Amino acid sequence: MTEWWNDLVAKFVLDFVEKERWRYITNGVVVTLQVTAAALLMGLVIGILVAIVRTSHDQIGKKNLHGFSGFLLRFLNAMCSIYLTVIRGTPMMVQLMIMYFVILASSTNKFLVAFLSFGINSGAYIAEIMRSGIMSIDKGQMEAGRSLGLGYAKTMQKIIMPQAIKNVLPALVNEMITLLKETSICGTIGLNELTRGGDIIRGVTYDAMLPLLVVALIYLAIVMFFTWIMGLLERRLRESDIR
Repeated sequence: MTEWWNDLVAKFVLDFVEKERWRYITNGVVVTLQVTAAALLMGLVIGILVAIVRTSHDQIGKKNLHGFSGFLLRFLNAMCSIYLTVIRGTPMMVQLMIMYFVILASSTNKFLVAFLSFGINSGAYIAEIMRSGIMSIDKGQMEAGRSLGLGYAKTMQKIIMPQAIKNVLPALVNEMITLLKETSICGTIGLNELTRGGDIIRGVTYDAMLPLLVVALIYLAIVMFFTWIMGLLERRLRESDIR
């Protein structure tokens, strides 16, 4: 038992203490969280816009789409449909590689490549989440807003979207958790995020167990933290509903 413990301590010192290799892990955590946050913000913007276009097209109906505004809405809806089909129908890894080796091949900013790739990908899934949230709101809410003199955009902003976001908040948190874990493939383009940090240590020390175990535990801790936050938000929302 003592020999096993001493061996474990020696491996820990070799993997993390010597030459401050622990910095690969801490720096990787920072990069992972930065990519996740930037991509999530971008995905929210794209997702909300796409969801509004899609729901507006469905709610207004083809028969009521006339003139230039009708043509524009039909065109935007077609573009959104193509975007959703392509992004949701192809692997994230392939999208990241296309962005790095084709679209932004001249760029040396790997962080930019990563957050754009994940932001565009996340936007497609958030769009469908937000669309379901908007469609879950009773049509009478829109009619009530319009009867009060609010335009379509103001009604969406002031009445529909706050309720829709509240309804889909758990799904949005789950998307954030999925996005966080998916960033582990950023190492394929040379971005030193958390998983690649553990892989660099493994390549130097030839010890796979501790670096990968620590990486897995850090991902688990971050996911558990976000899950806890989601639980707090859900309780607050339930309390506000009761009041």
